[in-house]
Amino acid sequence: QAQLVESGGGLVQAGESLRLSCAASGSIARFNIMAWYRQAPGKQRESVATDTSGGSTHYADSVKGRFTISRDNAKNTLYLQMSSLKPEDTSVYYCYAQEKGWSAPTDYWGQGTQVTVSS
Repeated sequence: QAQLVESGGGLVQAGESLRLSCAASGSIARFNIMAWYRQAPGKQRESVATDTSGGSTHYADSVKGRFTISRDNAKNTLYLQMSSLKPEDTSVYYCYAQEKGWSAPTDYWGQGTQVTVSS
């Protein structure tokens, strides 16, 4: 059973930075896709940043240039470095991982960590 645990959220002022961490219970090398999603109250969950095992990254337009997704395989941890935070970044941030199986992929989600950006 894969387990993803997010941490690093908190309350910051606009313009400040935060780094979110997603610690996996085992090796993250087995995940072909890892990503960060966020969901604000009353809104749909949206993809923020995606990282593939091949090294490709993709970002939502709203965070491009401000957020950076990265993996540390040795620590079994996915990171999201967030800079120049804006009030509209306020959301619960979720870690996501997809393990590609021989017949079907398996999806995993973390419990989420709250990020609040004050104006």
